[in-house]
Formats: sequence, C-alpha cells, structure tokens
Amino acid sequence: MTQHQQTLRISTTGKSLCKITSQVQAVVVQSGVRVGLCSLFLRHTSASLVIQENADPDVLKDLENFFAKLVPEWENYIHSTEGADDMPAHIRTVLTQTSEQIPVANGRLQLGVWQGIYLWEHRQRGSSRELVVHIMGES
Repeated sequence: MTQHQQTLRISTTGKSLCKITSQVQAVVVQSGVRVGLCSLFLRHTSASLVIQENADPDVLKDLENFFAKLVPEWENYIHSTEGADDMPAHIRTVLTQTSEQIPVANGRLQLGVWQGIYLWEHRQRGSSRELVVHIMGES
C-alpha cells in the first residue's frame, strides 16, 4: 500500500467558488497511486469544499445567491471579532463540509463528467487556504 500526503496552498480572491480539480488531480498523479482513495481536508472554519457542477457557471452563481439568502451577513451575530462576515462564514461551512473522499482508478480521480472540486471561500476578503490531500492505495 502506498500513501502520499501533500498540503496545497490555495489563494482565494474573496467570496467565491474556486475550482481546484486540476490541482488535486496533479497530486494524485505525483502519488503514483493507480487504485485507491483521495481524501481532502480543508484546514479552515470559514471556507469549505464542495463537489459540484463544472460545466454551467450559473449553477455556482445560484448556489452563492441561495446561501446569501439562507445565511445573511448583516444579522445581529454575537461573534464578530474578525468582522461582520465571519460568523456567517462559519455557519456556511457547517452547512457544507471541510472534507471529501474521492475514489482513484487508473491514476485518476473518479469524478463524474459534470463534477468538479471547489474550495468555497465564505469570507469577503481573499485568503491563503491550506488543503491537505492524502492519497492511499496501490501503485
């Protein structure tokens, strides 16, 4: 069994969905694993990971609009130490996730044709995010 772990630093430009599929696939290739599992873990509480539609950008825009209504930024939250967008970012992360697992076969992520991996930045300002990619399986 082969194991490979790498931390990717991903710069975000503020509240948006940032496609990271190619960066994760590059780590899979570097690992040499042909059949196995790719685990992703985002080391933050105000950003999240989603696997979502990768062909029509309107889907991503609709998701952003829906979450903006579901978790408004200017509510009377108690926690506001890092700004008015901090607590809503935490709530959005709770409603999504900070980890994903994707099977690997033939040295490739086994995503569906219309699926992409996205880092969803929930804060207004950009940030440097750390994504731990752990791959294990057979070479």
